[in-house]
Amino acid sequence: MNHLTSEQLSELRTSLEKMQEDLENRIMENDHYGLDNSMRYSSGELTEIDNHPGDTATDLYHRSMDLSLLERDEHELVNIKAALESMDEGTYGICVASGKPISYERLVAVPYTRYSKEHNPRQDKPFKRPAEEEYLMRPFGRSSLDERVDYNGFDGEDAWQIVESWGNSDSPAMAEGNNIDSYNEMEIEAGEAVGYVEPWENFIATDITGNNITIIRGKSYDDYLNSDEGSFMLDPHKTGTEELE
Repeated sequence: MNHLTSEQLSELRTSLEKMQEDLENRIMENDHYGLDNSMRYSSGELTEIDNHPGDTATDLYHRSMDLSLLERDEHELVNIKAALESMDEGTYGICVASGKPISYERLVAVPYTRYSKEHNPRQDKPFKRPAEEEYLMRPFGRSSLDERVDYNGFDGEDAWQIVESWGNSDSPAMAEGNNIDSYNEMEIEAGEAVGYVEPWENFIATDITGNNITIIRGKSYDDYLNSDEGSFMLDPHKTGTEELE
């Protein structure tokens, strides 16, 4: 025996029939959301070939949206007809998943539902995200090895710095800092040494065995000493007079 009273069933049938009538009228009056006509007809153009790609893309977007709306209405219409048929068969209001009665309150809210609230498949929405999102991290997140203390070789960030050195769309006008006046200063870690970690690595050389240390005296070497990082007194080729000069 159905758990719904005859009065409740009558109210629900009236609600379903009204929803069915509204959906059928909506689909017929707007010609299936205009999908019976071609895009050329809806845009008023004889051909889409000479239109700007942006205009064509907009028309395509609206056509896709109309298609989704039509599919939603048709799907809802199928469910309504199935609910009316189940009323005639005496199985209306019974959850197809659990076999238990669906509460009257839920049927009032969604008259064509076939599931109770607890067994509604939409309750357990699967976590389906694009596989690409597994690889989407912060810039250089997958290829930056700065966090590793056992590696200081070439990584993704270094690759980007090389590419960025040829220029990008950033400009000093869009910089967060107020003291940036050069495009080069917009680069990631602009002040970072390129090709070496410590400044002295730029002018210290050894043989293939790591022995016979040689100092290559040049601009980098002089800049290192003049920045008070090194001491002129430790270099036999430099004198105190040169340091004062």
